[in-house]
Amino acid sequence: MQQAASGSASAPAPSTNGAQAASSSPPAANGQLPHPVLGLQADGPAGPDTHGSGPAAVAGRKKKRLSRADEDVIRLIGQHLRGLGFNQTVEQLMQETGCSLEHPSATKFRNHVTEGDWEKAEADLTELKTLVHLPQAIVRMKFLLLEQKYLEFLDDGKVLEALQVLRFELTPLKYNTDRIHALSGYLMCSDADDLRAKADWEGKGSLSRTKLLDKLHTYLPPSVMLPPRRLQTLLRQAVELQRDRCLYHNTKSDTNLDSVSLLMDHACSRRQFPCYTRQILTEHCNEVWFCKFSNDSTKLATGSKDNAVIIWQVDPTGELRTKMSQSHEDSLTCAAWNPDGKRFVTGGQRGQFYQCDLDGNVLDSWEGVRVQCLWCLNDGKTILASDTHQRIRGYNFEELTDRNIVQEDHPIMSFTVSRNGRLALLNVATQGVHLWDLQDRVLLQKYQGVTQGFYTIHSCLGGTSEDFIASGSEDHKVYIWHRKSELPVAELTGHTRTVNCVSWNPQIPSMLASASDDGTVRIWGPAPSLDGEEPEGCSSSNNNVADS
Repeated sequence: MQQAASGSASAPAPSTNGAQAASSSPPAANGQLPHPVLGLQADGPAGPDTHGSGPAAVAGRKKKRLSRADEDVIRLIGQHLRGLGFNQTVEQLMQETGCSLEHPSATKFRNHVTEGDWEKAEADLTELKTLVHLPQAIVRMKFLLLEQKYLEFLDDGKVLEALQVLRFELTPLKYNTDRIHALSGYLMCSDADDLRAKADWEGKGSLSRTKLLDKLHTYLPPSVMLPPRRLQTLLRQAVELQRDRCLYHNTKSDTNLDSVSLLMDHACSRRQFPCYTRQILTEHCNEVWFCKFSNDSTKLATGSKDNAVIIWQVDPTGELRTKMSQSHEDSLTCAAWNPDGKRFVTGGQRGQFYQCDLDGNVLDSWEGVRVQCLWCLNDGKTILASDTHQRIRGYNFEELTDRNIVQEDHPIMSFTVSRNGRLALLNVATQGVHLWDLQDRVLLQKYQGVTQGFYTIHSCLGGTSEDFIASGSEDHKVYIWHRKSELPVAELTGHTRTVNCVSWNPQIPSMLASASDDGTVRIWGPAPSLDGEEPEGCSSSNNNVADS
């Protein structure tokens, strides 16, 4: 053991139960529509055909008073159905529930924009003026309308008409002069394709007008016009929240709702997580003190008390590539890959600090540095090293300079840095595993469970988005935490002595390696099959977490 010192359909017909009258009532002082516009429905008399499905039955059926939340849901459903083209269904839904999908003025405005009738759309702004919150909203909306009108004239080759819009309609608004100058430059475009490329615009048609509506709706309260595709936005947020709360989510998140089922909550099984022994590497003949995957995930370097560094080819099965020998005076206990994948640094606590190539040739050395842990920054020049003075220093082999980065009160037994260089994960003597924000210099989280005294234990960040943390332990286990939770989500068993180091494959998020004093390196992955008993190695340390 190592000891260290939106759609374009027309508006549905208003119902006869009072919603139409309410929709024409004056707005509230703050710009919000009076509540009756949303269709609060009073009880009405029941007709004789209350169980039918025709218009007469709907009109005569006793209506249920809806809560505000119910009305919101109905409007969301209506908007979604309209986007799918089910306009008659939407009309029937609004009529039966007594709700209004949107304000009648907004419906007219939407239709006129979709049809490209800019004069009528501009006139609609007068009706919408009393419904908006911001005093400047109407001017901004008018500017967007005229901008689209101007571009469409140019798209049609009507340069004179476009120039008239620019001079006598857009410029007098005295709004966004920088944009006015940019628009004027489009007069020099040679043709429609040149215009679309320089203006980054889709051209005259439904696509650009739909995008225009998406901009315009931001100035209108949702009680007047719903934000586009609002239901899809809410569903996507729900799926993202469920994934964020999933303790075992370790795959790339697809924001496409078609890739998930909305009929059940998202949950990843622990059997898909890298906590089952898939392979045991036994080439070393003594305690294995370090292991590290290369940045391109194709190689695994391991260092041992047997005075050897072995580089394994990830196939994904381990294959010995080369063996690097060292003198009897050396004690190489740690290593780190250069971002180029062609060099690595290694060192120990007797003052050795080398930079080597893949064949084990020493390229550079730094004398007298007692190294406990190493990390290569993405600049390809700077190596961070923790030493016996409870600090992390940066070393530049090209310029032969060094500087202090972090100073701790307790010995830093090891550390690792996130891919973006923002987070540092430290194993601190007698303190356990700490996560630090290097930019803000604050301690973000302490993680429970690991057993660590003054032996060198190496932890790592890993998973698709580095959402997980793994660490070895003196109790022979590997601990895994979700980055936001102080309690472990899994404890991996199988090693028979202290686990000195773990490394998560940066390109294969389902692969984890661990090195132990028992002389072996274990490769962890998902369960090999979904039936039968669990393979060796995985147990949940959180009794509140059940297998999916």
